[in-house]
Amino acid sequence: MGYLYEILACFCIIFVVVSYDRTPDILRMGTFLIGSTVFVLIWIPIMIFTPRNYRNALGPATCCRDLCWLLGFTMEVRGLENLITKSGAVVVMNQQSVLDLCVLAHLWPVIGQATVVAKRKMLFIPIFGFGAWLWGTMFTNLSQIPDSIEMVQKESKAINEGKCKLLLFPEGTRNSEETLLPFKEGAFHIAVHSQCPIQPVVISKFEFLDSKTKIFTPGHAIIHIMPPIHTKGYNMDDLDRIIKQTRYVMQAEFTKLSQEAKDINSKDRSHLFK
Repeated sequence: MGYLYEILACFCIIFVVVSYDRTPDILRMGTFLIGSTVFVLIWIPIMIFTPRNYRNALGPATCCRDLCWLLGFTMEVRGLENLITKSGAVVVMNQQSVLDLCVLAHLWPVIGQATVVAKRKMLFIPIFGFGAWLWGTMFTNLSQIPDSIEMVQKESKAINEGKCKLLLFPEGTRNSEETLLPFKEGAFHIAVHSQCPIQPVVISKFEFLDSKTKIFTPGHAIIHIMPPIHTKGYNMDDLDRIIKQTRYVMQAEFTKLSQEAKDINSKDRSHLFK
């Protein structure tokens, strides 16, 4: 394990150097991407002994949280009292950028047995794709009917029998705007089919990250685990109503949290202009 500590020490030094406010944005983002990949690579020899186990993500998640902190990017998790613990659930989250990895890193230790559903193309990302497979990520294409049917059947059983949490991004793609995109049906099909609750999780807008102008400054984000939306007793005829209800409560919370986070970030950066 000696080599592990030496590698970590080297990267910690690099991360401290680039964590200052005046560090070029591209260097900060590059450090995050490279660092995240290296940490997954370090943990693969350990994870490979227990493949497809959600606990494999705990080590990389810890490293990812520390990396974000060193780069000046912090998060807080609220609503732990709303967390579903006595049954499985479909967890739906808004999606913004590659920094969603930090969101997952903060949720993983508290959410329990969980599986992330990701696009199949992510499996082929060097190193990271294999690491994600080792910690149980399900790679699929919900737009293809055979994949959808097979996934609904498999995951409904896992949710009900194993009390598993299935994490999905219902927008289907990254979105950095003020308004959430229309939700796709896949996550809600699974929830209704398995008669399990939906657990909305809302992340405030990453207003310190602008993919268009390539601005990535230190900042703070808020993750809120919201009260569950129950589906027991509903059927596919109620699907549209459930989707609209979920999106409505998530949009309202997204707007609220984003404003709060913006105020926090503005206050934290005010010293730069004095």
